[in-house]
Amino acid sequence: MRSPITNTATRYGWAMIILHWLIGIIFIGQFALGFVMMRIESQRTAFELIQLHKSFGFLLLGLIILRIAWRLGNRAPALPPSVGTLERKAAPLAHFALYAFQVALPLSGWALVSVSTLEIPTMPFNLFVMPNLPLSESDAAESFWSAAHWYLAYAGIALVALHIAAALRHHFLLRDTVLTRMITPSSARE
Repeated sequence: MRSPITNTATRYGWAMIILHWLIGIIFIGQFALGFVMMRIESQRTAFELIQLHKSFGFLLLGLIILRIAWRLGNRAPALPPSVGTLERKAAPLAHFALYAFQVALPLSGWALVSVSTLEIPTMPFNLFVMPNLPLSESDAAESFWSAAHWYLAYAGIALVALHIAAALRHHFLLRDTVLTRMITPSSARE
């Protein structure tokens, strides 16, 4: 039997699994790319990495919006009985925070390039020119959005690290299905 695309009562379907891992990889990769591009000496290489970072930022924004829409239409599987009351209450808040940071971070980057006085066009993957947000250009605004983007990036990566630690705790210490249900898709039988 083939696995369905949608979630079941006990497991995630293919759509959520693929979106979860793709967004996670891009989010962590974006953090690493942002870290490197701000410390590289070659201006040409830095410029190319910044353009790549912006491209993946827009891709990430689109994927997270798709994931939120999919999540709204597909109920998450129930947590296993081993999950305690406090963790049951904290899990939705933690997921909401992850979603919020994954939306806010690329939006803050988009705001940053929109207010830049350099007026360098953004061309995601060299396919088209992405219009700027309707914000006023100024050095002060650029400084604000640059700081906001930086703080959001570090807070977001800290949340991702906590998310990974929690998943590993469930898998190795509690030995429940919290992690495996995001790896092995639901089946048509469930």
